[in-house]
Amino acid sequence: MNSIEKKMIKIESSEKAIALENRYGAKNYHPLPVVLSRGEGVFLFDVENRRYYDFLSAYSAVNQGHCHPKILRALYDQASNLTLTSRAFHNNVLGPYEEFITDYFGYDRVLPMNTGVEGGETAVKLCRRWAYDVKGIPTDQAKIIFANGNFWGRTLAAISSSTDPLSKTGFGPYMPGFELIPYNDLDALESILKDSRVAGFMVEPIQGEAGVIVPDDGYLRKAFDLCRENNVLFIADEVQTGIARTGKLLACDYEGFKPDLLILGKALSGGVLPVSAVLARDEIMLTIKPGEHGSTYGGNPLACAVAMAALEVVRDEKLVENAYRLGNIFRERMRQLVKKSDFVTLVRGKGLLNAIVIDDAEESDTAWNICLKLKENGLLAKPTHGNIIRFAPPLVMLEEQLSECCDIIENTILDFS
Repeated sequence: MNSIEKKMIKIESSEKAIALENRYGAKNYHPLPVVLSRGEGVFLFDVENRRYYDFLSAYSAVNQGHCHPKILRALYDQASNLTLTSRAFHNNVLGPYEEFITDYFGYDRVLPMNTGVEGGETAVKLCRRWAYDVKGIPTDQAKIIFANGNFWGRTLAAISSSTDPLSKTGFGPYMPGFELIPYNDLDALESILKDSRVAGFMVEPIQGEAGVIVPDDGYLRKAFDLCRENNVLFIADEVQTGIARTGKLLACDYEGFKPDLLILGKALSGGVLPVSAVLARDEIMLTIKPGEHGSTYGGNPLACAVAMAALEVVRDEKLVENAYRLGNIFRERMRQLVKKSDFVTLVRGKGLLNAIVIDDAEESDTAWNICLKLKENGLLAKPTHGNIIRFAPPLVMLEEQLSECCDIIENTILDFS
């Protein structure tokens, strides 16, 4: 037994593990008071071996379920041969992966990175370079438009486009060249696109962190068409909504168009390690030259092997179809709950990305306390924006499991006081 294993064995209680985090860790998260030690499919287990249904999926990173055997097999096999070379050299997995993922999503090229926010940063850089080299916007004058309520991370660039004071306040000055408009507002988009210096519009097809905000039918397609008419790149942040989560391979597929730039992450590895990617056509991707963008770990052999396996699981196990079917069942059950409950006012979502809205102020702790009760009853979920509870289970869930989870949610809320 090595020293790390010995340290893990010492964590015999949730209280001890939480105390260690509180003593030695930064205070940049406020997690639910549960200490998880094992995951399998749709289930998580804590250090006391209590079992829970996972209804967050690591913010949709674990679409394929925890510790999927095919993905782990790819991880083990590749890790025993080669894990990292950096991009100073070629490796024998990157090329096959690039061919695989571009064919899978129908793009010319991919730029591999690690985290979702790195994918967003990459898309912003590509958009700006395209603006100067292709569209002809004067140097340093390119603008990128974002929607109010967006969330794509907490780097300085990401918070520069944010309207959330919690992630933004106290970290200025902010990056120039970003402008904000209301989400789901075509008139506002059409107006701002009249500025010839606008290079791109970066948007989540469904705003996840904002509380699973679903735009009107047709909004995304009309926004894409407006961008095309004004020679502006449509950048889809599908880090959370992509890879089958919403009941389509991509949420943009609901409206039948292919974004100019597509950002993927989270479930691209099935939750096994950080993998992200930006996909685009040649005209955009080939504006970046050697030395102008990259990452030591981006495109590493281990990540490439894992990502291919993760995407194969989505296809082979028909997770798109399962998310679509179970999502309809889940929302119908939650609509019935709205009729029965005194303080659940709304359910919204697509596929297995859903949320319920609690009739209470954002600063209230009602949703948090409901999640504590859900935990006690064997289901893990987390509030967002105070009075909203997001529900996003792994897409490998069975209908009978979903029915049991709906019972837990309904009974918990109806018993809550």
